Amino acid sequence: MIEDARAFLASLFNAAVEAADPVAAIRAHLPEKPKGRTVVIGAGKAASQMAAALESLWDGPLEGTVVAQHGPVAECRQIEVLQAAHPVPDEAGIAASARLFALLRDLTEDDLVIALVSGGGSALLPAPAGMLTLADESAVNRALLASGAPISAMNIVRKHVSRIKGGRLAHAAHPARVVSLIISDIPGDNPAHVASGPTIPDTSTPQDALAIVRQYRMALPETVMDHLASPEAAAAGPDNPVFARHEHHVIASARVSLEAAATTAKAAGISAVILSDSIEGEAQDIGLMHAALAREVRHHGRPFTTPVVILSGGETTVTIRDEGYGKGGRNTEFLLSFAQAIDGLANVQALAADTDGRDGSEHNAGAFADGDSILRMRAAGIEPRMHLMGHDAYSAFDSIGDIFDTGPTGTNVNDFRAILIR
Repeated sequence: MIEDARAFLASLFNAAVEAADPVAAIRAHLPEKPKGRTVVIGAGKAASQMAAALESLWDGPLEGTVVAQHGPVAECRQIEVLQAAHPVPDEAGIAASARLFALLRDLTEDDLVIALVSGGGSALLPAPAGMLTLADESAVNRALLASGAPISAMNIVRKHVSRIKGGRLAHAAHPARVVSLIISDIPGDNPAHVASGPTIPDTSTPQDALAIVRQYRMALPETVMDHLASPEAAAAGPDNPVFARHEHHVIASARVSLEAAATTAKAAGISAVILSDSIEGEAQDIGLMHAALAREVRHHGRPFTTPVVILSGGETTVTIRDEGYGKGGRNTEFLLSFAQAIDGLANVQALAADTDGRDGSEHNAGAFADGDSILRMRAAGIEPRMHLMGHDAYSAFDSIGDIFDTGPTGTNVNDFRAILIR
């Protein structure tokens, strides 16, 4: 019997995060030591934790630099940790990218480069290609974030305006061997899309990037459009001999984390089902879909019987149009849409949160919701529908004290959603 539904849901989130722990994940994928130097590079929201984990496991000398988001970071002894801005890049990111390139100069075929890559690395490693500037790359990021494009499409565009993404960083390490250890936050776990694949050769083309820009009606600077139409935007493909000795491993992912949450639920006597670890689409629409499923289970006992917890992952999107936006992120937006659609439905509780501990623009990982959330918001003077239209879900949940705040988790395997139905 679950007495505290929110504590139960939080325990599932914690199990999901623990399953993506960098120490255990890296331990299982340590490369062989080289004859020469071991140089560590990396970037992402989990970069400092991955670097600290590698230091604790590696029996030998290490040197290198990783780039993390501004804020608390794990302490490292041998590996330098730089910090830069996310989600819109800054000058610190420019300097950090230059530092990584400098580390890879003059390596030999006896040297080993270990690349520690996790979600968020795209923004943390700005390196404008050709005649582009940081302002151009920032404009691209802002347009992508507002476009509603899925993360895989965003990263195709990012690769072709950069001189570090799309395998270009690993290309610079030649002739050293490169082993990439990747914590995936990408639906489907394609390593070439995590952090826009700085160490993974690219199969997309500048024409693919231009098609995405047109499809999502993005207004990009003329300099960016000119660059995408030039030969300089193309990246080296996987058949390039430079990558012949390289290897990569996805060491943690949403799939593994959801399976850990399901195991925890079953240990508590609650049946668990995983819808998918790669759900994409507008956050509001995905909220409605999950709510329809919850109502079907609650009223008709199909397709699952109660008690049950429904788990899902992936990365939804929020398209910002002329109405502007307030406070929040895709998980709280999903949850506010879900809460409106289950208004008044008893015995349904839900948690939606980002596994890195930060959902969008605010400090929180996500929020809780139940069949009484909308009633309580209105009692607090909040009109949920207006907050949903204005992309201000954080304020709506904050008004009733239902924010879920974990602080940075040190990993990032995408979104986590759990719906308990009794």
